[in-house]
Amino acid sequence: MNTPYRTGIGFDVHAFSDNRKLIIGGVEIPFEKGLMGHSDADVLIHAICDALLGSISAGDIGLHFPDTDPKYKNANSLELLKDVYQLMLRVGYSVGNIDAVIAAQKPKLSGYILQMRKKISDVLQTQIENVSIKATTTEKLGFVGREEGISAFATVLVIKIPQNV
Repeated sequence: MNTPYRTGIGFDVHAFSDNRKLIIGGVEIPFEKGLMGHSDADVLIHAICDALLGSISAGDIGLHFPDTDPKYKNANSLELLKDVYQLMLRVGYSVGNIDAVIAAQKPKLSGYILQMRKKISDVLQTQIENVSIKATTTEKLGFVGREEGISAFATVLVIKIPQNV
């Protein structure tokens, strides 16, 4: 992999579930439901992981952290993101920037975006300005609009780390 820049795209979706905490972008959001999943079901972090893995042609989150492995039951997705970041470093890439969108009819997420950006930029050892997160509704259309769950999309640019010569 000698390409100086590579891009990736990620998408994830989780249905709402009772008796779970709602974790998005590594931040606990006060809400009456959480998201269903094997790990903490952090839809945003999962989309970012998939985008980063795709950018280095390393498969997807299910390949690296299968939901059949009890080790990942209720796993903190920020820890999964740390593992993805370490893989990126091993193959010689760092984060250029991330642009992500969370689609949620409820709850309102705008008050939590800065915290999400900070947590993600800390894990990926990049400046907060390199992490963009937006939240939108789907105007009451589809499963998100019916308040059945949340989805997230992410695109990334990764940059080859210069080698000392």
